Amino acid sequence: MTQPQTPAGQTSAVRVQQADFDLSAEIAALRLRDARVGAVVSFVGTVRDMNDGASVAEMALEHYPGMTERALQDIVNQAMARWPLYGALVIHRVGPLAPLEQIVLVACTSAHRGEAFAACEFIIDYLKTDAPFWKKEQTPDGARWVDARDSDDSARQKWARP
Repeated sequence: MTQPQTPAGQTSAVRVQQADFDLSAEIAALRLRDARVGAVVSFVGTVRDMNDGASVAEMALEHYPGMTERALQDIVNQAMARWPLYGALVIHRVGPLAPLEQIVLVACTSAHRGEAFAACEFIIDYLKTDAPFWKKEQTPDGARWVDARDSDDSARQKWARP
C-alpha cells in the first residue's frame, strides 16, 4: 500500500492485492477520516460471466509489482490536483478471479458530489488505459488475453486538457 504526501488536508491510498476487499469497511474508513466530507463516490468493477460473446469461467490479472502501484498513485495524484478532494482510494485485485468477484474499487471524498463524481470517473478512465495490468480470460475455447477497448481510450480522451 502506498500513502504519499499530499497537500494539506488530503489523503490517498493505493493497494494492489490478491485478497478481496470489504466495500462497506473501506468506504467507512475513508469517510470517517475527515469530518469535512460531504460526498463519497465509489465505483466497483466486477468480473462478468460473458465477454465478447463467450462465457468466462475465470479472469486472471497480472501486473508489475512496484510499477503498478506507482502508476495508480500517479493517476490519483492527477485527480487530486484537478479537484478539491479530501481523499481518494484505489484497490485493485490481481490473480485468478471468478465471475461476480470484485476487481477494483475507486472511491473519492470531497465537500460536494460533483467533484467526487468527476474525480472517481477520471481515475477509473485513466486506470483502464494507463495502469499496467494484463487480463487473461478462461473461455470454453481456451485462454485468451483481453485486448484494450477503443471505448476506454475514448473515455480517457474526454479528460484531455487543451
